[in-house]
Amino acid sequence: MSDMQDYNSSLSDAAQSRKFETFSYLPPLSKESARAQIQYIVDKGWNPSIEHTEPENANGAYWYMWKLPMFGETDVDAILAELENCHKAHPNNHVRLLGLDNFAQCAGTSMVVYRGTAV
Repeated sequence: MSDMQDYNSSLSDAAQSRKFETFSYLPPLSKESARAQIQYIVDKGWNPSIEHTEPENANGAYWYMWKLPMFGETDVDAILAELENCHKAHPNNHVRLLGLDNFAQCAGTSMVVYRGTAV
């Protein structure tokens, strides 16, 4: 039998922590990349929603909701501003953006936009 190798991770180290959400295996999103992904969410008619959590709790199913989902919001700059506000209010937390699909009644996409650091 071959030995299975465990994924080397440390939830307290944001740079080496486990991988979360759609783009976590890629380098961090640039502002242009984040803007393009938000535009995709808006173009699909999905509702943006912002959540955050401490890095040590990021593997749990429950993340804190930042305000209510932004139902019907189509202004990319307004969504970027709310992401930044959440990050400023919780600088040590992971902050993720979800695109909620009304038709399928689920998250159409989810991505960590800001990675937090352990305190």
